[in-house]
Amino acid sequence: MKKMIKRAAGVAIALALPCLSFGAETKFTFHRDVEPILQARCQNCHRPGEAAPMSLLTYSDARPWAKAMKQAVLSKKMPPWSADVSVGHFKNDRSLRPEEMDTLAKWADSGAAEGNAKDAPAPLQFSEGWAIGKPDTVLEMPVPFEVPAQGVVDYQWILIPGFKEDKWIQAFEVRPGNRAVVHHVAAFLRRAGSKWMAEVLPGVPVAKPSTAPEGGSSDGIVAEYVPGVPPLIMPKGYAMRLPAGSDIMLQVHYTPNGKATQDRSRLGFIFAAAPPEYQVITTGVVTGALKIPPYEPNYRAQASMMFGADVRVLGINPHMHLRGKSAEVRVTYPDGRVQELLRVPKYDFNWQLTYEPDGDLMLPAGTKLEAVEFYDNSANNPANPDPSKEVHWGDQTSDEMMVVYMHLAIPSGQDPRSIYRRVAYQK
Repeated sequence: MKKMIKRAAGVAIALALPCLSFGAETKFTFHRDVEPILQARCQNCHRPGEAAPMSLLTYSDARPWAKAMKQAVLSKKMPPWSADVSVGHFKNDRSLRPEEMDTLAKWADSGAAEGNAKDAPAPLQFSEGWAIGKPDTVLEMPVPFEVPAQGVVDYQWILIPGFKEDKWIQAFEVRPGNRAVVHHVAAFLRRAGSKWMAEVLPGVPVAKPSTAPEGGSSDGIVAEYVPGVPPLIMPKGYAMRLPAGSDIMLQVHYTPNGKATQDRSRLGFIFAAAPPEYQVITTGVVTGALKIPPYEPNYRAQASMMFGADVRVLGINPHMHLRGKSAEVRVTYPDGRVQELLRVPKYDFNWQLTYEPDGDLMLPAGTKLEAVEFYDNSANNPANPDPSKEVHWGDQTSDEMMVVYMHLAIPSGQDPRSIYRRVAYQK
């Protein structure tokens, strides 16, 4: 009888063991499970000196934020990525996969354990102060700009002389001197002999007169800084040409924060070792005829262009201000095929991302590009500064813009103006 009881007890224990094994949850740890995700998706911004409010480089950095990280990723607030995943594929897609969100959430829920340091991946190496690596050349505002404690500061334009010889830019980065008051910086190219803002003196900040719109520069943006958006680093064999004698015109948007301070922003360049096979140019489709009625929840604006030459698309960047709601970009090929390149269903002014298509997105001559952007000027838009106002094009964030910037590549010996020429069709 005793043997039968022992045998029965043994069987019961044996049957229970698998249940205990299957019922136990995997213990998620920082070094083994979480740190690789943070390296791939977060640390470019979440490190000292960058736009994010806290560092996530180490366990001691991340542990206090475990619950907040869970909330941010499950709500898809972080990492910032506004593109509809069903439209296009982008090599800089920072959105988390479901299993990555699940890992971060379960790590927070299970006590946010550190785990064994031997499981940690090798730490990422960052060049101090520069996301592109050590620049070949740094151009800096000659003197600091005094930012008042209060009020609205007009966009400031600072002329920085360029180079005496042609330069091919492989990568560029704008570094604000004081992130607390710099909303954005755009670096425009002004060719030698240009009359655009010709009265500006080197290093002397001036408010842009209404007679000198950005479009008057004609040569486009070289680089820009917007919080949280990484700089553009071009593929091998691609570079942007900075012609000899050109100037750099910095457009700086300052936002006073209650404390008088200073800013001295910089622009860093890495040059191509040899002339590239392809020249990168920045252009865009724009409509300035904005007239958004008061309380209008879904105002529509559209712009289009037809390419006069074959181009490769390296980046697409929709731009609106606080009333921006959504954006769509599509192309119609010469054979009539229509392809949606980008859909941003919920535009976020605080994260003005450039979407970099994965693979070779080639658009042949005769392709028509159409961009549509929608605006919410209603009281239901929490970012709306004044729903009772009729809104027009303007520089300040209380105004609006309708732009879709494009980074395009063409053979380096080709005239960039060729992309704007009309295409002759033969039936």
